[in-house]
Amino acid sequence: MVLTSDTTTDPKHGEPYKGVERRLRKPVLGMRIRDLDEDGAAQYMLQTPRSTDEGLGVFVTPNIQHIALARKDDEFNRALQSAQIIVADGFPVYRFAKLRGLSLPGRVAGRAVIERMFADPAALAGHRGFFVVDSRATAEGIECWLKDFAPAFAVETLVPPFGFEKDAAYCRSLADAIATFEATLIFLCIGAPKSELFAYHYRALLPPAWALCVGQSFRLLLGTTPPPPEMMVRFNLEWLWRVMLEPKRMLRRYGPSAVGFLRSAVSDMIKSR
Repeated sequence: MVLTSDTTTDPKHGEPYKGVERRLRKPVLGMRIRDLDEDGAAQYMLQTPRSTDEGLGVFVTPNIQHIALARKDDEFNRALQSAQIIVADGFPVYRFAKLRGLSLPGRVAGRAVIERMFADPAALAGHRGFFVVDSRATAEGIECWLKDFAPAFAVETLVPPFGFEKDAAYCRSLADAIATFEATLIFLCIGAPKSELFAYHYRALLPPAWALCVGQSFRLLLGTTPPPPEMMVRFNLEWLWRVMLEPKRMLRRYGPSAVGFLRSAVSDMIKSR
């Protein structure tokens, strides 16, 4: 699918989500983290359709990069906090939430949630999935795989142009395309903070569906990006695997992210006293 820009204006920011399903539990790092495990999160979104009154539901998986970015970007911070399902993906985020007294079943990696959602094609029947992805290769991989694996699952893919998030007209046309497709599951695979901010800014135009901000999950699932060895996953060392694959880019990311996360954690501890 190819979209073009129009000249319509950007929707108002800051309007609350409809049908927010936040647990009545204390926030940690400003977020109300759900106590769902990977299978529970997957099944909840597959089996709990969004109503028109509820509107868009957003699923986010914060790690230390998300926390560091949110510390510097108030709008991204609001986007994370307003998500309907927030789970702790990064091990430091999970451990800090436990330290702050939350009862959580464990880390909930976005990749693992996607694997469980797509484990049984019968569970996808009747759903309509719109995939916003990073490259044509990823889009074609998803289309070919799901055509055979889940023929009853309607699929549409789109690769937005570089810098699309700065073009409000294009973003509106993207939201309109997703709504026209009548998606029930929206997979935003364009990284943070683009995915979360798109869902936050254009939620009023998007259909009543689940929007999953899941980064590189499908590249890992398709094998486009080599998945980490099981031993690394077991010991929460996926970050080291990513450094091994892309040392320069990942080291530039993880250094500032670690510092930003630590500062946010200290601030959160002080506020909780």
